[in-house]
Amino acid sequence: MAFRLPNGSSFYFEATSSEPVTITAISNATEAVVSAALHDVIAGDVVVITSGWTRITGRAFKVKSVVADVSFVLEKLDTTDVTRFPAGASAGSFYKVETWVNIPQIMEVASSGGDQQFYTFAFLEEDEQRQLPTSKNPSTLTLTVADDPSQAYVPIVEKADELKATRVQRLNLVNGDEIYYNSVASITNTPTLTRDQLMQRVVTLAQQGRVTRYQKSV
Repeated sequence: MAFRLPNGSSFYFEATSSEPVTITAISNATEAVVSAALHDVIAGDVVVITSGWTRITGRAFKVKSVVADVSFVLEKLDTTDVTRFPAGASAGSFYKVETWVNIPQIMEVASSGGDQQFYTFAFLEEDEQRQLPTSKNPSTLTLTVADDPSQAYVPIVEKADELKATRVQRLNLVNGDEIYYNSVASITNTPTLTRDQLMQRVVTLAQQGRVTRYQKSV
């Protein structure tokens, strides 16, 4: 059993990234191997995948190990299920996150969506209905931050908002775990103006893929 408070966690936003690099194939393995000629990633880099396997498109992963200029392993991406990850259909591209910028002075974090949807039905001869799980609602993360236009993240998030561009975020938990999001960001144009309260802005992150969590290495 384990439990903890989020106090002391820190949040980072993708500041710069590389140009896309072609992926020729991704293997079916307990930790997938990405074949990409002349790549320059190193172990520990964070990459975002675009693939014929739509289940992983838009997700951010850490690189576990590398064969220089040939391939690299995506940590904890299990692609052994060939029904969900059909062989020969994985080609695409990736880019790596090159630098991050911290979003400090976060006052509140709220999440919404992600709840399971169901198809409800009943057969003519039955008295009770049945349910089958279908898809999940889109997920959104909302950060309420103290207004401070001098912070380095502000123009970066505002630019992402203007472009409606997808960017990676990293949450560092106090126990050493890391959670990666890939979202379209927006930020309120003006701060709140409530008497006797801090002026605040709201950063909204509309998630574009499933989050990836890495536990602290022992």
